[in-house]
Parts: sequence; structure tokens; C-alpha cells
Amino acid sequence: MSGFLPLSKKEMNKLGWVKPEFVYVCGDAYVDHPSFGHAIITRLLEAYGYKVAIISQPDWRKKESIMEYGEPELGFLVSAGNMDSMVNHYTVNKKRRSTDAFSPGGKIGLRPDRATIVYCNLIRQAYKNTPIIIGGIEASLRRLSHYDYWDNKVRRSILLDSGADLLSYGMGEHAIIDIAEALKSGLNVKDITFIKGTVYKTKSVENVYDYIKLPTYTEVSCSKEMYAKSFLMQYENTDHITAKTLVEEYRPYEYVVQNPPAEPLTTQEMDDVYALPYMRDYHPAYKKQGGVPAISEIKFSITSNRGCFGGCSFCALTFHQGRRIQVRSHESILDEAKLITNSPDFKGYIHDVGGPTANFRHEACEKQLKYGVCRDKQCLFPKPCSNLKADHSDYISLLRKLRKLPKVKKVFVRSGIRFDYVLADKKSGFLEELCKYHVSGQLRVAPEHVSDRVLSLMGKPKHEIYQQFTKQYDSVNKKFKLKQYMVPYLMSSHPGSTLKDAIMLAEYIRDIGYMPEQVQDFYPTPATISTCMYYTGLDPRTGKKVYVARGPEEKAMQRALIQYRNPANYNLVYKALKMEHREDLIGFGKECLIPPRKIKKKR
Repeated sequence: MSGFLPLSKKEMNKLGWVKPEFVYVCGDAYVDHPSFGHAIITRLLEAYGYKVAIISQPDWRKKESIMEYGEPELGFLVSAGNMDSMVNHYTVNKKRRSTDAFSPGGKIGLRPDRATIVYCNLIRQAYKNTPIIIGGIEASLRRLSHYDYWDNKVRRSILLDSGADLLSYGMGEHAIIDIAEALKSGLNVKDITFIKGTVYKTKSVENVYDYIKLPTYTEVSCSKEMYAKSFLMQYENTDHITAKTLVEEYRPYEYVVQNPPAEPLTTQEMDDVYALPYMRDYHPAYKKQGGVPAISEIKFSITSNRGCFGGCSFCALTFHQGRRIQVRSHESILDEAKLITNSPDFKGYIHDVGGPTANFRHEACEKQLKYGVCRDKQCLFPKPCSNLKADHSDYISLLRKLRKLPKVKKVFVRSGIRFDYVLADKKSGFLEELCKYHVSGQLRVAPEHVSDRVLSLMGKPKHEIYQQFTKQYDSVNKKFKLKQYMVPYLMSSHPGSTLKDAIMLAEYIRDIGYMPEQVQDFYPTPATISTCMYYTGLDPRTGKKVYVARGPEEKAMQRALIQYRNPANYNLVYKALKMEHREDLIGFGKECLIPPRKIKKKR
């Protein structure tokens, strides 16, 4: 079929359907673009012949809002959307956000907190026995017991709290088709226990083969040491070749079972997914409300890869997309670029060609293809592995082809690049190519910090590596007589960062003459090493204790130090410097961060 999938019963009737086979309930507005998970899953099911209708942002206070199409033939698919609903709603300070880029007109409040759970409970009020399959980032990262920052406690698997029958984790293309075919064949959803990339609940593990038993929910709830142990076991079982089935017990005769991850998509499969007939826009129903803001960020951008072997501690990609790189072919990407250039509002600029890490275009090493990723070693940390294939030649070739397309004035690379990987590549000349053709005045990179101790906990390279990169970047721009700058992303209050470390970062910012407009406070989201450290005070990889800034005042001071030039931060910076006995940084000298307090004159 052409056009959008039905967003109402009226639209479904126009297609001549009596009822859909699947109803996809989503916390986001319906945007039919491959940057949105709901678009990929629904279009993929459509390609396999399934009739899929969409309920977008239903009123969670009324069960009637979930009954738009009646009971679907095969089941409900439920996702909170492209973001975890709690991250979508709240800042790191747990203050309500004022906008939602994934809702019509950017309006906040059109989805509930913990949307996956709420939507599933709503469905169960209306349909007691209809299969419910949950997926998306919220479900994926909460698939087993997890620390929840907003409740400040360990919560159960979202599969139990939602009452859903089955959870699809990761990107989900393989799993959703297997699930659909199993349901179509007449299998009861409770018997669908064999699909990779899924999590199910069971009363007995007698028939579970070759599994690892995690610490029980009671153990991880009561002991931070056991929580860290369980997290590490999960982290070491995220590769499709080496991972075992994981079993977590909640009480006698109540288990949650995680099957090994689904296989990564092949290049042909990736190409097929991105060639589906997306409308590449938001549904017309949202036009009067001003559209959906999130489309502006990705409308003229192209996804070229998935997965990341960077291994940053604060990133959940290892749990969601995995460490194996999956790529699209040049032909697939060029076809999408041609579609973009034919858009009436295309101005000649492709805003991005990348993914989680833009400059990863192949697996880290040949060994990964046969044996999987290493359980106890990282590809780039603490330094590039001797087996690493650091080569940008394929990416350079792709970018050159895109630049030659008619109507294309410029192709930018705006998603993150790993600067240590750039330095590890001694042959391709990628940095010169990048600076000459693909930087839009400013290159965004993520050194995150300058303290090597903090960087080590972050899984990032030493500060000297970033300094090497900045020198090379400046040298290349000088060579081509380009006035281009570097914008470093910095993070405050990451586990391990003390006030002393934050002052060190402030001094570095002073020395380079940089004033960050934005600073990211560490945000403890589910399924990251850093969140495990934040909750337990332990590095799960070593068992060693980690300092954690928990109090709101210290976190505010660490953030303020990064933006010490802002007059609004004066008192916090002053207090931090006094606490650390760094009065040498208070004064009028060029080394000082802030001037002394003004002395009030006596009248």
C-alpha cells in the first residue's frame, strides 16, 4: 500500500480492512520515517503482509482510547517511543520538561510517565487475553531488574510490571517477524519462548537450555554488591555469538528469561529495511498543531550504520544495539540521498551521514565475525586494541559519492566521531577530508572530561589523546586556511568525579578560552555501567569503590565550575573553590576563575 498506515478507524475503513492483525500503540506522534522505531517495525510487518494500524499517544485515562480498532487478530505491539518516557519528561534534576519534540507542536504531557506499563495496563482493562508484545528503548533497557533513578530503587523487569506477554529487545527487526509468524501459525503467546532477542516470563525453568542464573531480584534489591555482580553478568552477555540465556528469579515459580540477542542485520537486510516505503514525514493529522518538531532534526540526515564498539560507560548502546557494527551499502544510502534531494524543501544540505558513531563503517576486527566481541576487553579503551582495523577508506568513498550527487551543495557529518579512532587510522587521511568538506564551521566531539581517573571510569581515552587530536585538527584547518572550531561536549558529576576533578576541568576551559553554552550533568539511565556505579558506588568491572556526587549542591557546584564565567554561578563556584582550598583561583590574575567578593562600603 502507499500512504500512511491507518491512524484511525476511519482511515482503516478506507483501506477495506475489517480489523488489523496488529495494533501498534506508541507514546510518540506517528512519524513515518526510518529514524523512528515505530515506523520501521510497522513498515516491516506490512512488507511481510501483515495489516498494522497505529494508535499514537492514546489518552491513558480512558480505556476507550485503546479500543479504536477493536481487538486485533494477533496482538498489540506497545512502545513508549524513541525515548524512555521518564527521560522524555524529566531533566536530570527531576524537573518537568517544558517541551516534547516527539509530540505535535512540541506539547508536553501527551504520554504518561512509564508509558509502556501504563499502556499495557490500559489494554488489559479492555482485552484480558489478547497478546501484548512490548519493545522500544524503554522496554529494551528495562528488560531485567534495574536501578530506577526517578524512584531511587531497584525495579522489577518491565515485563512483570506491564503485564505484557513478551518483550522484544534491541532493534527488533528479526524478532518481530518471528513473533508475528509464530502468532499467525496459531501458537499461544505463552509458548513463544524460543525467539532470539526476546524476554519471556515462566513458572519453571525445567525446559530452559544452557542458561546462566543471575542473582535473584531479592538479592539485587537488598545488596549493591549483588546488583553490580548481576549487571556485569548481563553486560558480558550482549553479543549474539557468545551470549547465554539469562534467568532471573523473582520468587518461587516466577522467572524472567532473556534469550540471547538476535543476530545483527546483514548489509542486505539493512538495505531492505531502509528501502521500505516510508512517507518520510509526520502524519497530516498533526499539521494544524504545527507538526512534530523531531522531524526537523533528521529529515535531511541519513543513517549509515548501527552499533558501536566505543564502549563508553555512560552509554546504553551495548545493551540495545550491541557492539557489532551493522552498515548499509553505498547504493542504499545513495538511493535515500536521492529521495532527500527531491524533497521540495531540500536546500542542498545533507545534515548528517552517520549513526551512534559516524566514523565506524565496519567491524572492529575480523575475530568478531567468528568469535564475537571480547567479553573482558574493549576495542578502543584504554588504548586501541592491536587487532583493531582503523580504516576510514570506505566512509571517505561514501561521502565522496554523496558530494557528487546533483542538487547537493554540502554533506555534513554531525553525529559523533571517535577521535581516538581517527588518530589510530594512519593511512586514509580522513581528518583532512572531514575538515575540507564535512564540517559546518564547528566540529562536535566528546572528550567529556580532562581527569584521566574520571575518563578511565567513563571508558574514554586519556586527555592527552584528545589534545593530540585538537592539534591535528587545528593543523589541518590551518593548512586549508579554514576558520573552523571544535566544540567539546563535557559532562559533570559522572561517578568518580570529585570537586577537585571539576576544578581541573574548569582550569582547562579557562586555558583554552572556551565557555560552554551547554553542560550535560550525568543522567543515570537504565542499563549503563555508569548508572551501576552511581547506584552501587562500585565499578562492576573491578569491584573497586567509586566516589559518587549525590547531593544536589555538589552536583550544582560541579556543573557551575564548567560554566564559571556565568555570573549566576558565582556563589557556587566561590563555595567550591573555598571548600577545596583553591583560593588561588579567586582574584584578578589571569589564572583566576572568579574575582573576589565585592566588599560592601559602610555608609
